[in-house]
Amino acid sequence: MEKKSTSPIKSVLTIVISLAFAGFFLWFALKGLDFKVIQKSLAKANYWWVLFAACFGISAYWFRAIRWNLMLEPMGHAISNSNSLWSISFGYLMNLTIPRSGEVARATALYGVEKVPVDKSFGTIILERVVDLVCMIGFLGLTLLFKSEAILAFYKDSGININPTKILIAILILVVGTVLFFVFKKKLASISIFEKIINFIDGIFQGLTSIFKLKQKGKFILYTLGIWISYYFAAYLVCFALPETSNFTIADGFLIIVVGTLGMMIPASGGIGAFNLAMKYGFMALFISMGKSGELGGETGLTYSFISLPLQIVIMLVMGLISIPMLAKGRTKAVADK
Repeated sequence: MEKKSTSPIKSVLTIVISLAFAGFFLWFALKGLDFKVIQKSLAKANYWWVLFAACFGISAYWFRAIRWNLMLEPMGHAISNSNSLWSISFGYLMNLTIPRSGEVARATALYGVEKVPVDKSFGTIILERVVDLVCMIGFLGLTLLFKSEAILAFYKDSGININPTKILIAILILVVGTVLFFVFKKKLASISIFEKIINFIDGIFQGLTSIFKLKQKGKFILYTLGIWISYYFAAYLVCFALPETSNFTIADGFLIIVVGTLGMMIPASGGIGAFNLAMKYGFMALFISMGKSGELGGETGLTYSFISLPLQIVIMLVMGLISIPMLAKGRTKAVADK
């Protein structure tokens, strides 16, 4: 009973902290901004490109839904693509209310329509996150390969000195710390404060190994590529909506998706503030590397974020709200079939 009474308090605190993050980052991103510049840029935007980008944003949902079916298949669960899609959509909708709550909500929603045990489906969601991290690292590698001059130009312009010795020491500490963690893992597990961390890390490694049990590995890779190609074009095509960024190259898109993903990883409500700030700095780096004004790049990045982020939120809201009656219908059918 005590756990139930504290749960709403935790939820409220999570929402408050998330809103505080969003407010802080949004204030920091907009500090000293001339809103008239943003308004003029938004007025000149070609929103047909935004609509085109939205098609790719929605297609990512579909690819993820089909891929989830492949991951559940080795466990003996053959679920419908539609129930998979609406469970995912409901999870994203919940993430807009309480950050990081969508994973549990998604697994619970699937149980309601397909009776897949929550712990099993949640395990596949952990695997998804690991695969997404690998894909994200892949885009980061492409960014470092093709747009390293933009990153270096930004650091040089900002006055930040990159010390190779400090970076080497940091990597060494990370490697030694990882080795020590695995050596003393069992002892650390007996300490309650480390128990959840160790269980989470174990879950990641179990997720990585479970991918080798998939029956259709080729399709899994294909749908994974479909998801991230869709993410890429959903982000990149918005650039063509603005005159200032209509000449951006495919390589520029690599940096945009990496910076945007990093911004969305911060636990701020709907990525508000964090995504805007990330785009501001990302576009500053691109503009500086092109010999243009960093200030203009920051303003353009914010304009981009005021188009791209609402687009993402609208897709989450529309798909999520549609998922509620669809899941209710699915639950009714599941009960009737039983």
